[in-house]
Amino acid sequence: MRASLRKRSLNLAGHATSLALEPEFWTVLDAAAARDGISLAVLVGRIDEARGDRPLASACRVFALATKP
Repeated sequence: MRASLRKRSLNLAGHATSLALEPEFWTVLDAAAARDGISLAVLVGRIDEARGDRPLASACRVFALATKP
């Protein structure tokens, strides 16, 4: 069974962008942002700044996998 992607629009570094991830990854990212008291856009912006050459969606998935519940 193939998981469906959920697309969200974010403003990163002053630019509108959209990011498509599986719902399970969005759940982890939302929880991490709430835990840190920041918006999802700020969290994804931090991931974006640290990702190097990795695609943003991949960097977000790796971040979510590395995040402890």
